Amino acid sequence: MTDFFSIALGFPTVIFTFLLGVVVAYWLAVITGLFEIEDDAAWLGFGGVPAGVALSLLVALAWLLCLIGAVLTSGGLLIVVPLAASALAWLAVRALLRPLRALFPQGETRSRDEFASQMCVIRTGTATPDFGQAEVTSADGSSAIVQVRTTGADRLKRGDAALIFDYDKDGEFFLVMPYESEH
Repeated sequence: MTDFFSIALGFPTVIFTFLLGVVVAYWLAVITGLFEIEDDAAWLGFGGVPAGVALSLLVALAWLLCLIGAVLTSGGLLIVVPLAASALAWLAVRALLRPLRALFPQGETRSRDEFASQMCVIRTGTATPDFGQAEVTSADGSSAIVQVRTTGADRLKRGDAALIFDYDKDGEFFLVMPYESEH
């Protein structure tokens, strides 16, 4: 058992031992509810699977391959072990995650920009430059209550129709103006 610990805590395996500790801490945080696993791992080349899952598999497999490589090699070749372990782990994780993508269905991602040029109905007592909410219906028929603000002196009341014409990313609200029907 002491041989195992000396290899796991010695060069080059210690690099991945530290990362494995980070992975364990991450999953403990996920289990306790401090983090959620929603971020897509497309930036890692593993699109369609949460980044936490992809990185965990990558680190665990790289650690195991580095441990095996450290046992099988000695001397000057030890510097090659973490590089080879990383490359092999990358290839293996890409192959392993291909069937796992089905477990993480990718729903349609909706953008706030799709509400631009949509009509909405004011749902709060009033909508002013400082406050307001409105109900907007998207193209698929679903509705959402969104934060809205008017510009200038416009003041809308509950039930008024308004037109969404912009989204303020900093304030996280839609800009609306009165909408008069041609009827």
